[in-house]
Amino acid sequence: MTSKFLRVVLAVAVTFTFSALAQTGSAATPSSSAATPASPAATAPATTTGPSTGTKVGTINITEAIFGSNEGRRDVETLQKKFEPKQAELKSQNDELESLKKQMTTQEGKLNEDALATLKKQIESKQKLFDRAVQDAQEEFGNQQQEIASRVLQKMAPMIVKYSQENGFGMIVDTSKPWPQSNVLWWGEASDITKAVVDAYNVQSGVAAPPSTGAAKPAAPRPGPGAGAAKPPAPKPTEPPK
Repeated sequence: MTSKFLRVVLAVAVTFTFSALAQTGSAATPSSSAATPASPAATAPATTTGPSTGTKVGTINITEAIFGSNEGRRDVETLQKKFEPKQAELKSQNDELESLKKQMTTQEGKLNEDALATLKKQIESKQKLFDRAVQDAQEEFGNQQQEIASRVLQKMAPMIVKYSQENGFGMIVDTSKPWPQSNVLWWGEASDITKAVVDAYNVQSGVAAPPSTGAAKPAAPRPGPGAGAAKPPAPKPTEPPK
């Protein structure tokens, strides 16, 4: 059974909205440069070495652990709400662009050359401003998302080490990315400590689980209306290449 490596839905929801607006706004203007969709910034876990009597190899999805924790979910939901006005602003700009492009399409045969040239320049100018605004929003969101991840991981890393040592693990590898993007080809659920670390971190942090927003759920739950706060599912084994 293959694993659908789940992304951080709350964070990606905003970024995907920016990207969708960029693609829609640029579709009718081939000459303009569309904004590149921004992916959530990957956080490199802290590397810790030291004596260990454990021999087992464990796995953890660092991304799910960070944003699956109550603290990570809460902070990303706050970040998403912070960017809602920017989303509305970009949507308004996109709607204006689409209206102008529709006007040019429907009236192209009726406008004289000067009027048509003026309309085209207006569209191109607004398109460039829009694409830049989308790119800036993506970068700003990604940077602030990265700050959240770094802050949570700094506090979570010692707990990962402690849990690993107490449970006989000699090595823990990150499975945030699927093979071949990472060196981990296959692993079993029994080796995964993501949920255990998240549960322990939630107790340590004392942060209560944020209520479900309904629109986008945290920590990689499956989409569905009316569902409550979901716990991050444990990664399943990937299917080795044939």
